[in-house]
Amino acid sequence: MVVSRQRGGLMVLLFTVTIFTSALLLFFVQPLYTRMVLPQIGGAAAVWTTAMLFFQTVLIGGYLYAHLMNRHLPVNLQIVVHIALVLLALTALPLAVPDSWAYDPAQPVVTQTLWLYALGVGLPFAVLSANAPLIQSWYRRSGGPSADDPYFLYAASNLGSLVALLAFPLVAEPLFGVSAISVGWSVGFVILGPMLLLSGLAARGSAMPDLPASPTTLPPTDRITPQQLALWAFLAFLPSSLMLCVTTKISTDLGSFPLVWVIPLALYLLTFVLVFSVKSPLTAGRLQLVLPFALITLIYFTFKPAGTLTGFAAMLVAFFIIALAAHRILFDARPDARHLTVFYLTMSIGGALGGVFNSIVAPIVFDRLTEYPVTVGLCIFLLLAERSRNLPRELAMGLVLSLFLLLPLLDFVPVVRDLTVDQRVIAMLLLLALAYLLLYRQRLVPVMAAISVMGIWGVFGREDAVLYDRSFFGLHIVADDEGLRRYSNGTTIHGAQWLNERGQRPTPLYYYHPNGPLAQALATPRAASAKEIGVIGLGIGAMTCYSRPDQDWHFYEIDQKVVDIARDPDLFDFMAQCGQDVQLHLGDARIVLQGQTDQKYDILVIDAYSSDAIPVHLATLEAAQLYMDRLNDGGLLLFHISNRFYDLSLPLSGLAQELGLEARIWNRGSSDTPFAEGDTASAVVALARSSEALGELATDPRWVPLGAPQIPFWTDDHADLLSALR
Repeated sequence: MVVSRQRGGLMVLLFTVTIFTSALLLFFVQPLYTRMVLPQIGGAAAVWTTAMLFFQTVLIGGYLYAHLMNRHLPVNLQIVVHIALVLLALTALPLAVPDSWAYDPAQPVVTQTLWLYALGVGLPFAVLSANAPLIQSWYRRSGGPSADDPYFLYAASNLGSLVALLAFPLVAEPLFGVSAISVGWSVGFVILGPMLLLSGLAARGSAMPDLPASPTTLPPTDRITPQQLALWAFLAFLPSSLMLCVTTKISTDLGSFPLVWVIPLALYLLTFVLVFSVKSPLTAGRLQLVLPFALITLIYFTFKPAGTLTGFAAMLVAFFIIALAAHRILFDARPDARHLTVFYLTMSIGGALGGVFNSIVAPIVFDRLTEYPVTVGLCIFLLLAERSRNLPRELAMGLVLSLFLLLPLLDFVPVVRDLTVDQRVIAMLLLLALAYLLLYRQRLVPVMAAISVMGIWGVFGREDAVLYDRSFFGLHIVADDEGLRRYSNGTTIHGAQWLNERGQRPTPLYYYHPNGPLAQALATPRAASAKEIGVIGLGIGAMTCYSRPDQDWHFYEIDQKVVDIARDPDLFDFMAQCGQDVQLHLGDARIVLQGQTDQKYDILVIDAYSSDAIPVHLATLEAAQLYMDRLNDGGLLLFHISNRFYDLSLPLSGLAQELGLEARIWNRGSSDTPFAEGDTASAVVALARSSEALGELATDPRWVPLGAPQIPFWTDDHADLLSALR
């Protein structure tokens, strides 16, 4: 008995460590490779969404491969086939961007991104994807403890995934470069091979193909019904789609970098760890008690931008609760271990459908981020897992309650008339919380009320927009308000025009206002003598109105939708009145500039941001070296660094010191002077090879020397965006 226990303990240890290591490598490679390819495909939020689509799709292939192997091949042959694939995958190491791949701005970005991932990481990822169900099926045959119910190994797998996702942005990326991390990952992949071999041999040595059903699982059946498959897929779809929705919202405002990607994904995986166990205290019944609060929070952010870190945290907590509830219901619906691979295959299909919906269907069907409220609406069905005693009655009560909750929106009510929008929303939420406490046993009632109220507010309370559209690179909104027509990318205004200046030469506004540092830098005698001027980032073309007849201006823009908006005279007049002769270059600025070896500029302006997101690859050492190569000897490099969340002067200070450049900054804060309508605070850094090249900026008291470096400068191999967080 002692020997048996020791052997059983070693068996559990072997399989647990193997599946943990496999998951560690599987989810470590996702942020790693995405970080590697950002200089090639830009820093849009949709890059990570598309990457997730690729990983989820390949995961289906891995799970299908494991299912077919488990069903049709004996263990001996399974070991041979799988180890052969592991050896074949070694030919793809170390990970790198294939030399044969090149970005083509004329082709769809999504398909190019998917092809890049397929070439660069497809084979190793496919092998790793099959390991979780395959290792569990081998353990079922091993005769180890709880071999009849090996789902506990899935919790260990997701724990490994969670550790990997947190370790990459918090430990690996700040301490090591991407190249060193890639080498370390490759070593780990090599070590995994013998571990898989030992696991397979353990299953072969104690082959037990038909163990009795576990009393803790559902009664075994010889046939899985279509209803079961649909339920598993739906319960896997909801958290997957919601995770991508939340990720897109956050990365649009904060920036596309690994920590923003991995936090929602890490929470997603943590839910599996916490609920995929019979002994978990997080039962479906307990989770449903707090599920309405999470739904109400996400419904609120459907119509209210989460523009603060507190808002982002609230979104993440709400998503976490909903994912916990969905995955717990999924665990409770699991089949007998004989159908384990079918269960995981269906789960992977449901998760991939979430990626397809968010990455492919939504951008085509919707002109805004409509997939977010659609997915939140579908999450309401989680409340129906615990049957309502009288569903029609609860729905009717919810609609009646919504009329009461509409009171904070009614301007003819004396107390309400003076409330701000935020105060009205808070009042509605307080009334909703009170209703929930009074009607907590009928949980569908307040949620239906919330949907009704927020829906009405969203329809009637949202400002009218001249244009809503979206592209791979972001959400585009053109709206009129108080005599201004504003263009917003995500939640940040990136240009505006006075409506009374339609049909004439307009005045640049906001960041490009004549009083701002960018305009002042372009108005100096030094700038007036410049002949060649380049600008990375088009916006609505406001900067074209600072051009002079004898100057040659070039704009670099990665998003065709931005070009269409800027060139449409029915929307804005900057290009029509001021920029008819400028040259536009479509594509990622770094890639286009690298091909323009004969192009030299007197002034080069870096003004490329999507909402407040940071395209990190445009602020690295390699990028700065490219910019300087494209400048004449006396050229001036201007970085527009206005940002709510990051102080980009920190990495630029290190770059200036590394390249031996003179650096000045004008941070025109809101405390400097009261701003008129259409003007705003902004910050610009000026770099040049000498003080003489800075011209008048070198002696202008508003332009002060850039401070000494406080953080390491960024490179393509090593960029810690968190170090610049305000």
